[in-house]
Amino acid sequence: MVGGKRTGLGDFILLIIVYNKVKMEVSMYPRLEIDKNKIKNNLNVLTTFLNKEGIKMTSVIKGCASMNQVAELYVACGSDSLGSSRMSHLKRIKSFLDIETMLLRIPMLSEIEDVVKYADISLNSEFQTIQALNQACKEQKTSHDIILMMDLGDLREGYFDVDEMIEVAKEVERMNHINLKGIGANLSCYGSIRPTCDNMTQLVEVAEMIESELNRKLDIISGGATSTIPLIFEGCLPSRINHLRIGESVLLGRELGEFYECDLPLETDSFVIKAELVELKEKPSYPIGEMLYDAFGNKPEYIDYGIQKRGILAIGKQDIGSHEKLIPKDDRILVVGSSSDHLIVALDDTDYILGDVIEFELYYQPMLFAVLSSDVYKVFKG
Repeated sequence: MVGGKRTGLGDFILLIIVYNKVKMEVSMYPRLEIDKNKIKNNLNVLTTFLNKEGIKMTSVIKGCASMNQVAELYVACGSDSLGSSRMSHLKRIKSFLDIETMLLRIPMLSEIEDVVKYADISLNSEFQTIQALNQACKEQKTSHDIILMMDLGDLREGYFDVDEMIEVAKEVERMNHINLKGIGANLSCYGSIRPTCDNMTQLVEVAEMIESELNRKLDIISGGATSTIPLIFEGCLPSRINHLRIGESVLLGRELGEFYECDLPLETDSFVIKAELVELKEKPSYPIGEMLYDAFGNKPEYIDYGIQKRGILAIGKQDIGSHEKLIPKDDRILVVGSSSDHLIVALDDTDYILGDVIEFELYYQPMLFAVLSSDVYKVFKG
């Protein structure tokens, strides 16, 4: 009997399926647990904060491989725009969501037709690529918005020569199918250059030079990503910066508080990875014998702590990238090292036993690797 009603064979089979599914979800490791309520909190906090400053946000979901459940959550929370550096992500988003999409990596010439079809806006720094976009738009009988990128010293994408950038802007303005939506910059991702009042002011000055040449205002001056937000707290972000591309702070909420000491009520454990202990022994902490290189061609340095209670977890670099970017939830645990498939931890002063599961919060890199790993089981909460 179920709910006072007699069950048939079909109901019994359904109960078995549900039971086995729940049992599997509880016992599958390594696993990545994703708390949608915490992501929602971070999205609402940042959207509210930036809106008060007159700044629109493109929600970057590349870090979670643009998972359908996360994309749907962003739309439900009122995101105006979703961004990713991968065309495959934008193509999937457009297949089930009606929302503006932004391609964050400079388009490849080999993907121009898809860029026009699945990205409403793209970031650009090559005139030949923009010409190809214009031609593809003509063939598809459509139009496409672009943001011209300026290199402010981080030395990733963007025009380094201001005069060249202005000339390209004037050429784009004459195109029939391409709309110059604005200009933007990226900082801190490659060269580790921090956004400052000076370089953001430089971006605005170039935008105004372009506006003078075009005799119109640009819709967007995109001042970068999460690392630009501290300038708001410092009160020195130029008022004309009206757009940011935010990813890590929504997904993890860790960078602003730890690196920049910005006081926003963001959740830092929306992504938690769990792995199972497969070995537990006392061993020396310093390798014995003649040292060569590890499995990745590196020659690590080791510290001799003497004999340690050591555990091996069934997860490794293939799943998390760098073990240095894992944060044990139990602060008695020390992450020692890793190989492709093994994570070594010191468990002195703990009572873990074989088969126990250990939990870690994440920085950006292990989140990215874990999301992409087919061997890490994904579970959504909330």
